[in-house]
Amino acid sequence: MSFGPVIPVGGYAGWRFLQRTVEAQKETFVTSAKIQRDEAYFRERISGISSAGELVADRRLLQVALGAFGLGDDIGNKYFIRKVLEDGVSERTALANRLSNKAYAEMASTFSFTEDPPFTQREGFADAILAAYKTRAFEAAVGESNDDMRLAMNAQRELERLAERPASDNTLWYAVLGSKPLRTVFERAFALPASFGALDIDLQLRTMKSRAQSTLGQSSIKQFADPQQSEVLIRRFLLMSDLQSGSSQNAPGAGALALLRGQGSAASLLSILRR
Repeated sequence: MSFGPVIPVGGYAGWRFLQRTVEAQKETFVTSAKIQRDEAYFRERISGISSAGELVADRRLLQVALGAFGLGDDIGNKYFIRKVLEDGVSERTALANRLSNKAYAEMASTFSFTEDPPFTQREGFADAILAAYKTRAFEAAVGESNDDMRLAMNAQRELERLAERPASDNTLWYAVLGSKPLRTVFERAFALPASFGALDIDLQLRTMKSRAQSTLGQSSIKQFADPQQSEVLIRRFLLMSDLQSGSSQNAPGAGALALLRGQGSAASLLSILRR
């Protein structure tokens, strides 16, 4: 029987439980038979892969490679994946550089099939890909029982990475807007409507920065270098998710939900979300 992550309750209480137990649960998950088989196969064969064509021709290798970047759902798009990897990222016109989802650019850069030899043959390459694959696979398993928890885990990890990137703040915000999981967290935390994504991209950027300033106290993505700021965002996201699903007033976090419904001042709301 395969291991499934245990999350006994939803909402922010479930998140706090997951944070306390995540290391032990992940360790159990990554030692499961399937993950061990995937790891052994990848380690044995990846150093022999020298082209994008060879990678996409091996479904088991491709599954791990895509999974490491959160792109596992695209495994059927082999021609597209091959084109992205063959183009690389060195040219501004490369396909990966023109996609809103920057995970493809990261994958193309990591594999570097435009180099001779490609990075697949470098020492430590398999370790790095497998570490990312295991993390993403565990998050996906969490998502099977509670997708909000998967989104929260992804946000916690990716926002820290974004905050460390040497890029302008607008560039980092565009990366958020180009990532469906991150966009979902921010849109729900900021109570933005479903139609928000149809707005002009520059208006989306201005709105996100304005909401971040008013809700989190800062407008910069760099704030998420501080884990406490990520926690404030995640807590608000989970509380808003509970609100949208009509959680009971007696459930954990009901006091915060009451404030979100307008039964308190904006200052009180910000105070409770920062706890």
